[in-house]
Amino acid sequence: MARAIVGIIGNQYQIDNRYPTHAGGTINSSAVADVAGCMPLIIPADPRYVGVAELLEVCDGFLLTGGRPNVHPEEYGEAPTEAHGAFDRARDAITLPLVRACIERGQPFLGICRGFQEVNVALGGTLHPEIRDLPGRDNHRMPPDGTMDEQFALRHKVRFAPGGVFHRLMGAEEVMTNTLHGQGIVRPGRSVVIDGWAHDGTPEALYVEGAPGFTLSVQWHPEYNAANDPVSRPLFAAFGEAVRDWAAGRGAPVRRRA
Repeated sequence: MARAIVGIIGNQYQIDNRYPTHAGGTINSSAVADVAGCMPLIIPADPRYVGVAELLEVCDGFLLTGGRPNVHPEEYGEAPTEAHGAFDRARDAITLPLVRACIERGQPFLGICRGFQEVNVALGGTLHPEIRDLPGRDNHRMPPDGTMDEQFALRHKVRFAPGGVFHRLMGAEEVMTNTLHGQGIVRPGRSVVIDGWAHDGTPEALYVEGAPGFTLSVQWHPEYNAANDPVSRPLFAAFGEAVRDWAAGRGAPVRRRA
């Protein structure tokens, strides 16, 4: 029997500063295949090649991955500055309407890092370009050097709302995470519920209140070592279950499969 399909939103890169590439990290594919139990399908997030309506029909769920380029601040009504870093307007053009469409249809998605920020912006929220510049905030960025194990090491605790969605999923009010991000939420979007925070008050986990489908999103990187990490595994397992339910027709009645 064919597995349910998770569209992995890819990022644009240039190899050797000259060869344009769409790619998705293998740790994303591994987490989707081995823990969520779905078939990973890397999506070139560019409206020149794919459309949101097509993606909704081809895929059963979506993984909104992390990525070095940031959501363009014009998407939340601000002018770009040097602090905002690099951008990927093509990805913005796909993911922001895709998030809104998935919420309306009840189609599941899991947001990670940039994906977490995309969910907030898609619903009218705002971001700060460098949370480490805010009073009392820590530097949550990835270390520039070291092995992957060192760069993706667990760095700080995240505290969940007592009795909230993440607390119930994890079975704990506090967990250790591998924070790797520069930007952070300033104002939550409409219906965005912040359900987890770092010790410095930075939002780290959210869901969309009232959405009929799976909308959990996190600011850390659960795709790394997802099969073995006690925080990552239940998150991807729950996501996979939601995707399979959608594929089987139990997600939302608008879905039609041949």
